[in-house]
Amino acid sequence: MSEKGILYGIGVGPGDPELLTLKAVRALGEVDVIFAAASTKNDYSTALSIARPHLREGVRVEQLGFPMTKDKTALEAAWRENARVVAAVLDRGENGAFLTLGDPLTYSTYGYLQRTLLKMDPTIRLQAIPGITSFHAAAARIGLVLAESSESLLITSGVADPKTLERQLDVADNAVILKTYKNFEDIRATLERLRLGDKTVLVSRLGMEGESILMDIKDAPMTPHYFSLALVKKQP
Repeated sequence: MSEKGILYGIGVGPGDPELLTLKAVRALGEVDVIFAAASTKNDYSTALSIARPHLREGVRVEQLGFPMTKDKTALEAAWRENARVVAAVLDRGENGAFLTLGDPLTYSTYGYLQRTLLKMDPTIRLQAIPGITSFHAAAARIGLVLAESSESLLITSGVADPKTLERQLDVADNAVILKTYKNFEDIRATLERLRLGDKTVLVSRLGMEGESILMDIKDAPMTPHYFSLALVKKQP
C-alpha cells in the first residue's frame, strides 16, 4: 500500500501574489491537487486568484463549497463532506494544498478543516505553511509600528460584542481588529467612545484593486468592504 499524501495548509497572504513565502511557492509547484474554498453560491475563490501565478500548469484544482450560514448543522455537514473529499485524495498517495487568505492558523477556514480531518483520521499527514497576515501587510503599507518595547498588541475579531471589545481595548496598548465588516457601526461607536477614532486606521482590500486606507475611522463608510481591518495605535 502506498504512503498517504500530505495536505499543506498554505497561507497566500492578504492579496498581493508577491507576498507568498518561498516555501509556499515551492509547495504549490509540487502538489498534485489544489483545494480552494468558495461559497456554495458561487465558485470564485480569492485565495485561488492570489495563488494562481504560482501554480503548476495543468495542476488539478478542486473547489470546496462552504455555505455562508450560521447554521452549525449545515456548517458541520459541509466540513465533513469537504474533509472526505480531501482525505480521498490523500489516501491515493497524492499531495494537496488547501489555500487560505493570510495565515492558515489565524482566523482561517483551514483550522476547521484541520480539526475535522484529524477527527476522521488522527494519523493524517498535515503541514501548515504560515502566511503573511493582513494586519502585518497593512502596517507595512503605512509604516505603522504595531508594538515595541513593553507594549502589548491585541489581535481580536470584530464579531465580538461591543462590551467585550471595550474591555479588550482597555487593557491593550495597541490593537488589530479583524472582520470589521461584521459589526462596523458598533466597532466605530466603541472606538469613538474611547477617544480612539483618530488613532484608528481602516484598511480595505489591501493589495487588491480598490484598496482603501482611511487614517481616521470617522471617515469610513457605514459598511466597509468584506476585506477590511482596523489598526489601533494608542500612542504615536
